[in-house]
Amino acid sequence: MNQKSLTLHLVSEATGQTLDSVARACIAQFPNTDVRLRHWNLIRSRLQLRRVLRHIALDRGPVMSSLTDPALQADMEAGCASMQVRLLDVLDNAMKFLSNETGEEATRHPGGQYIMDENYYQRIEAMHYVLAHDDGQETNGLSEADVVLVGVSRVSKTPTCFYLANRGIKAANVPLVMGIEPPPALFSIKRPVIGLTIEPETLIEIRRTRLSQMIPSGHRHDPAAEYAYIDLEKVQEELRWARRLCRHHNWPVIDVTRRSIEETSASILELIESP
Repeated sequence: MNQKSLTLHLVSEATGQTLDSVARACIAQFPNTDVRLRHWNLIRSRLQLRRVLRHIALDRGPVMSSLTDPALQADMEAGCASMQVRLLDVLDNAMKFLSNETGEEATRHPGGQYIMDENYYQRIEAMHYVLAHDDGQETNGLSEADVVLVGVSRVSKTPTCFYLANRGIKAANVPLVMGIEPPPALFSIKRPVIGLTIEPETLIEIRRTRLSQMIPSGHRHDPAAEYAYIDLEKVQEELRWARRLCRHHNWPVIDVTRRSIEETSASILELIESP
């Protein structure tokens, strides 16, 4: 099947992050269409909007908008109608729905979700915590964590912790190394400890890629250590040992083999929030 192509314009008066996430979630359901995204962010004046409409006329394609200013949205609708370009306001129906449910009119404040409130500073604090407690650093501070992730090398502990930090979650991670006793603090904390695991073949591919990035051409390294790091039998043994350790301490384990960082984080949040 020949792949179709489409230019999709995303027009936002803020950072465009919400609109981009919605668009990408939808695009993923249409694998036979090559969708090229054009982002028009921080559009807060009619002058800026006219410039965007000129570009849309030159590179025609449908428009998804998250403008909340009624005047700007009206201009957007008029401009798209004159070009016979389809327009979808992704926030309008949701705001009307919530307005009916709350009995309150939407303030339509541009970028209303991006305010430096308590939640904002909580995310910043969580990010600092992750940086200080990555890869087994500062184990004395594990009791301050909202969650501690454990697992063998290269099972996505660090990127998952950073994603959680962006949700305001203080996440520490501790590597599990076969033959080395984990830090004692790990067994005494009252915070949730969650293990991450992965299929051996997938882990080996990830580790091979990591080795190729770390080892400069011609640089001599420890062949025995490298062999153990990517040998199938050794890796299987390492993963079984880590699973036994988690089972012994009643730590739940999440298999990240076919999960994105976002999906893994969603499972972690569900475990943290479950009674």
